[in-house]
Amino acid sequence: MKGALEEKLLAGSLGVILLLLGAVNLMSPKNTTQLVENANQVRSTYNILRDLTDFYAAMSVAESGRRGYIFSGRPEELNRHRVAVQEMKAELNQLQQLTNLDRAQQQRIDRIDELSARRIELFQQSIDLYQRERSAAAMQTQNSITDYSVQLREQIQTLLAEIKDTENQQLQASLEQAQANIQIRSSIERIASLLSLIVTCGMVIIFYWALKRRQKLQALEQTLAQEQELSQLKLRLFSMISHEFRTPLSVILASSQLLAEILEPKIEQSQLKNLYRIQTSAKLMNRLITDILTLTRAEAGKLEYQPEWIDVEAFCLNLLDDIQSSNSGDQKLHFTSRGKCGRVYLDEKLLYSILSNLLLNAMKYSLVDGVISLKLYCEQEKVEFEIQDQGIGILPIDRTHIFTPFYRGQNVENIPGSGLGLAVVKKCLELQNGSIWVESNVGEGTRFTVQIACPHKSDRGLI
Repeated sequence: MKGALEEKLLAGSLGVILLLLGAVNLMSPKNTTQLVENANQVRSTYNILRDLTDFYAAMSVAESGRRGYIFSGRPEELNRHRVAVQEMKAELNQLQQLTNLDRAQQQRIDRIDELSARRIELFQQSIDLYQRERSAAAMQTQNSITDYSVQLREQIQTLLAEIKDTENQQLQASLEQAQANIQIRSSIERIASLLSLIVTCGMVIIFYWALKRRQKLQALEQTLAQEQELSQLKLRLFSMISHEFRTPLSVILASSQLLAEILEPKIEQSQLKNLYRIQTSAKLMNRLITDILTLTRAEAGKLEYQPEWIDVEAFCLNLLDDIQSSNSGDQKLHFTSRGKCGRVYLDEKLLYSILSNLLLNAMKYSLVDGVISLKLYCEQEKVEFEIQDQGIGILPIDRTHIFTPFYRGQNVENIPGSGLGLAVVKKCLELQNGSIWVESNVGEGTRFTVQIACPHKSDRGLI
């Protein structure tokens, strides 16, 4: 009787163990599938929140560019407005292509698209009115357009808030469901592990298999947490830079420039120095933000290489004019070219970032009356730029670190700078498979040589 009872208990225990292990085997794929689905939902939610943030930032920049253009008449502000409008349309297009939105969210996005189109039309009306007429009546009309634009912006902000609230609720539900699935599976596996201690080596093998599955589950949980943290950090960074810094800086710069134009014929030049300091500081801060965004986009894989045919000699001359007009230094900028360049197939924006950073560094670290040269060499299937200054030079110990973000040479003393310019140059060159060399003597100057492989096109076609 006792033996039969023990056999029954053993058989019952083994049956319970097998049932539990069977339950684990049946629930594991389901729980894993649910976790993957939850992870995909979280990723989708963060993509939506990121696109909404980028759209709002682009909308703010578009409004700032329009106002800057109306206040100052600067074509740079108009161009910044148009670029921001294109970014708004691109972000809305990405949102409309999402397939996992419910009907209410899709209706909100469609409503945002409608309001945005109306607001973009108002922007264009304002710009056309400014270009056509600048009378008092026109200014009153501009104010009416601005008031209506603000109303549309408030409606868009309300819709954005509703979309974000809904997505955050879905995100919270997904995270809670994932946590519940993890807890259920962990409980079942712990019970199975305790009972598996009394069985034979076969049960040990089963337990080992379950443990391996559990480790995979924990790895998936850790990956999910890391992705969540990374997405949140990127979201905060882009939101802070785009919204909290760019727009106020543009307003400060445009206002100070307009004020300087008004006061210049009325007061002494020496009394305008504070306004010039404001403009210089705003430009430096804007440059810093641009460099940080460029590096961030490069690291996130968002900085794209988009080549086009450009007249490289005209590009260099225009670049020197821009650098000279935007800086108050007395350095002389000299340009020479060698070879038949014609038009080359390069990314104009990336090339502008490369050469402008190198030229601004050359001016920053050169004497007031120094000479800075930009030399262009065109050879078959490649183009080479050489930037030479007569500045303080680079210490040998610093040369291996100058392309590291935020690194500055030990001999810069009190010269202001962020240490980002050369890092931006390096990232932009990597996208184009370009290379850069530096030669420097302390106290005598520095020469940077940039080489980029690219096809050339003369008036007769490719060469």
